[in-house]
Amino acid sequence: MVAISEGSKVIPVIIAGGSGTRLWPVSRDSMPKQFVPLLGSGRSTFEETILRVTGEGFAAPIVVTHSDFRFVVAEQLARLGIAADIVLEPERRDSAAAVAVGALMAAERGADAVCVVLAADHLIPDAALFTADCQAAAAIASGQNRIMLLGIEPTAPSTAYGYIAPGEPLGGTDGFQVERFAEKPDRETAERYVAEGYRWNSGNFVFPARLMLEELSSFAPAVLDAARASVGAARRDLDFLRLDAAAFGQAPRISIDYAVMEKTRRAGVLKTRFRWSDIGSWDALFDVQEKNGDGNVLQGTVSVLDTRGSFVRSDEVLTTVVGLDDVVVVTTPDAVLVTSREKAAEVKTLVAQLHREARPEAGAHHRIHRPWGWYQRIDIGDRFQVKHITVKPGGILSLQRHYHRAEHWVVVHGTAEVTVDDTVKLYHENEAAYLPIGCTHRLHNPGKIPLKLIEVQVGSYTGEDDIVRLEDIYARN
Repeated sequence: MVAISEGSKVIPVIIAGGSGTRLWPVSRDSMPKQFVPLLGSGRSTFEETILRVTGEGFAAPIVVTHSDFRFVVAEQLARLGIAADIVLEPERRDSAAAVAVGALMAAERGADAVCVVLAADHLIPDAALFTADCQAAAAIASGQNRIMLLGIEPTAPSTAYGYIAPGEPLGGTDGFQVERFAEKPDRETAERYVAEGYRWNSGNFVFPARLMLEELSSFAPAVLDAARASVGAARRDLDFLRLDAAAFGQAPRISIDYAVMEKTRRAGVLKTRFRWSDIGSWDALFDVQEKNGDGNVLQGTVSVLDTRGSFVRSDEVLTTVVGLDDVVVVTTPDAVLVTSREKAAEVKTLVAQLHREARPEAGAHHRIHRPWGWYQRIDIGDRFQVKHITVKPGGILSLQRHYHRAEHWVVVHGTAEVTVDDTVKLYHENEAAYLPIGCTHRLHNPGKIPLKLIEVQVGSYTGEDDIVRLEDIYARN
């Protein structure tokens, strides 16, 4: 096997901007699946991905994500104690633009930089095998100037994944040339692919940054030009690198598969040994979970009777199932999903229907996360709204005012520092602050424990757009 030069490290490029609507209602636009704990570890798949590429053999990651998720990414990295370059896309332009940005930034670290591009929402339980395979792919990529795909050994003739046909061996290595790519097949074709030794296309790959930039220049120059211009005109915003919106918006919407991988003659594939799932549906999540004696996966506050082969999850509300087999039941505070496991992949179509019906639950969670903490609606009616607000230690809401509502803040846990016009006062548990219409106000948690309070809004309009921010430490508009 060709060795990577001594002292060099693979640069992880983590793509973390997707929406993951097939796992609705847990995954939504406002908090997609890569940031939500879906497995028993209590960590998100983004956190698990970061942990897999931390340590010997890997350099500091580059995380490419949408601007809406910047504080979630920063918070989860901080929770792990891991530093990364966080690059913000002003809009989604598909994976080719994200890969181009990652390759450009990696190339700035060194002319011989080697990258591994990973999706943030995949499950890879075999961390040691992943590291070994990743390093093997990096050695081939560096030594033979190849874009090496991590090809997964199929565990079943799945119709949910694309396939890779390995070709001739890459001499002196465990890699192969890519003979051809195959789109998601029907069942009969998938069975033939498995019998002929095809691999699942995980969408994760390793390459010299310089080679990827050359191939983008040849096959997708408009993507590379837009990425280069957006990086060149990027600006620092707190701990983030915000790509230039006008330049990035010129990038065609195209995947890296169509832009480069299906055209390049430099593609290779490594037959990996680690287990893998893209967790692309509730049924896929069911497949990778441990089952009880009835073949069920039960998560949260649930109880079932005469039920087999089913996935039942509840985040809060008691959810019960009687006499059903092979179903998926998912309960959140504001939405319930019931589907057969067979039809679980069609949840994406359902979410599109909900968007057409203008249902807010289609994209927004009941609990809304902010850089300072989160809030959750308890009740709403004519001229009032009640919220539960939690502010993390040190969290500071923007200095703001409202023109259509007054607010009452009742502290139930911790200490609140409340600014009302020119007055700053501390409030403790079971004390309440009144904020009249039009006043300038701010909420701060100066303590070392979470601040929890109940907010009661009263007025002619209680929408989120009745906020005029005068000052904000998080640099939001």
